[in-house]
Parts: sequence; structure tokens; C-alpha cells
Amino acid sequence: MYPQPRFILVKPAQLVNNGRIIRVDSLNPAAIYYYPGRADIMRANLQRKPTASRLIHQLLAFLPGLLTLLFPVWFFGQDQSSLLSKEEVRRFLLTAEVVKSEAIGKGITHPWRLTLSDGKLSHDASFQDVDVRAQEAGFAGGGRELNFADSFHYNVAAYELASLLELDDMVPIAVEREWKGKKGSLSWWVDDVKMDEEERLAKGIKPPDTGAWNRQMHKVRVFSQLIYDTDRNLQNILISNDWKLWMIDFTRAFRTLRKLPEEKDLAKCEKTLFSKLLELTKEAVSRTAGAHLTKWEIEALMARRDLIAAYFQRLIAEKGESAVLY
Repeated sequence: MYPQPRFILVKPAQLVNNGRIIRVDSLNPAAIYYYPGRADIMRANLQRKPTASRLIHQLLAFLPGLLTLLFPVWFFGQDQSSLLSKEEVRRFLLTAEVVKSEAIGKGITHPWRLTLSDGKLSHDASFQDVDVRAQEAGFAGGGRELNFADSFHYNVAAYELASLLELDDMVPIAVEREWKGKKGSLSWWVDDVKMDEEERLAKGIKPPDTGAWNRQMHKVRVFSQLIYDTDRNLQNILISNDWKLWMIDFTRAFRTLRKLPEEKDLAKCEKTLFSKLLELTKEAVSRTAGAHLTKWEIEALMARRDLIAAYFQRLIAEKGESAVLY
């Protein structure tokens, strides 16, 4: 594959290298052709008066290269982000410069929307630095919670766990990073969001493909039960324009309770997810998310995994595998 040039002349270049004519294709700027024949024939061909059609084609070929040169980030930055590998996204989140910031003004943890740039790519990310832990906490609506925690660490842990379960296409990549002297989680901003689940229900909008929607929601419910997320509110489920679901904001997950918050929410499970749940080990979780979870949080997670596996195995025994796994 030829590297794409940053800038290229429209008129084919006539360069001589060891008796060869090098010609740049103006209609395919990424390609360079070598003509091994007689130079005088190529020169005669290049000296012909260009037609109006050829001039238009050359101008159109010239325009993307010029825009890439003049506005590399503004014009092409967002499109290029979809071509990055997961490791490239992670590296971008860790190293790109913060060029803009604004308070989102939504959510109890007061997250920030940061615009990052590495000079070639520009993309947004969500920054949360909340890290509150208490033996007991009370809530305005009533109720109390022992061993309360509200921490950015759980955003990173949630992504690492999702990766182990092959659910990382539903959880944005998140890393730990320092910004303005504060450590926090930096999560890839989900593009092309149509609405969140709260808005969908409020407006009575139905998904175009009910089957595909339900299959995604079953994954969301299994994951939420596994991590014991006490704040899996409807605003934390985003819907893209192609009706893909994304789970965000896990700062109140990973409780140390060794039970399921809502067992009745578990109705079906994707086969791959069920298999990955059975394969999940304490060692794998510790290796990937141990920097963000305590020993007790990991042990509670594995206990809930066992409960989820046992629950689905009972359902399979009662209803048959085809009625439970898909």
C-alpha cells in the first residue's frame, strides 16, 4: 500500500531516474507509476494540451490534498478516528494534547468534555475525576449505603472487563490520565449519538428492529448485574443513529455485595457472552483491572459471575438452551 501524500501537484511530474520517467497519476494521488520506455514518447504525451474534462478531474484530485495540507485536523480529524485500532485510541487518549474543555453540566459527578489533538487527529473525550469513598452514605431520596464508593476508577475497570467479555463494542475505551493536576478517567466520546434511553422512552420512539434491540438490551442487563451498577440510569445508555447501544458512566459500579441487584432482569444471554462469563477468572480480572479494583471488589465480582452462570444454567434446564441463549 502506498502512503497517502500530504500534498501533491496536479500536473503529472516528469522526473528522470536511471533512464525512467516517473509519472504521478493526478486522478489517483496515492499511486506513482514508473514508465520504463523512451522518455521522448512520455514527454510528447505530457505536452499535449489538456482538455476541459481533464482539467476538472485534475482540480478535483488537487482539492483533497490541499485541504489536508491546510486543515489536517479540522477537515479530516473526525473521519480518521473511525480507522484507529483500539490500541491507537488508547494511546491517543493517553498522549494527545487537551486543546479545549467544557463542563458537560449533566450528571452528578460533573464530568468534562475535553477536545484532544495530536496534530493529525482531533476527537473529544469525557473526563471524570470523582473518587469518593465512605463507610456509609445517605441519599437525598432516602436510603443509606455501606462501603459507598463513587470513583472514576470504575470507568476504566468497566472497559477492561468488557474487553475480557468481548463487550468492548458497547463500552467506550477508557484510560486513567491526569488533567489540571487531577487524576481521572478519560473515556472516548461516543460519536453520532441519536438520543439516550430516557429520551427514547419519553418520546415513545420504537426501535426499527425490535429483535436486534432486545439482543443488545440483554447484554446491557447481564453486564449491569455483573458489575452491580447502582447508577445504571437511562441517561447512561446512549443510542447511536444506527441504533447501536453504548453504556457509559460506571462510577457507582463494582459494589462488594455478593448478590445480584435484580436477578429478574436476566432473561436471555448471548452465547458468546455466556461462554466468556464461564471462562472469566479472578487472575484475568486482576491482571487487566487490578489497578482500579480492590481485592474485595474483584472477589465480589467473581461471586456475582457464579450467581449469573448458575441462574442461566437453571433457566436452560427448565426451558431449553434455545429459549435462553441466542
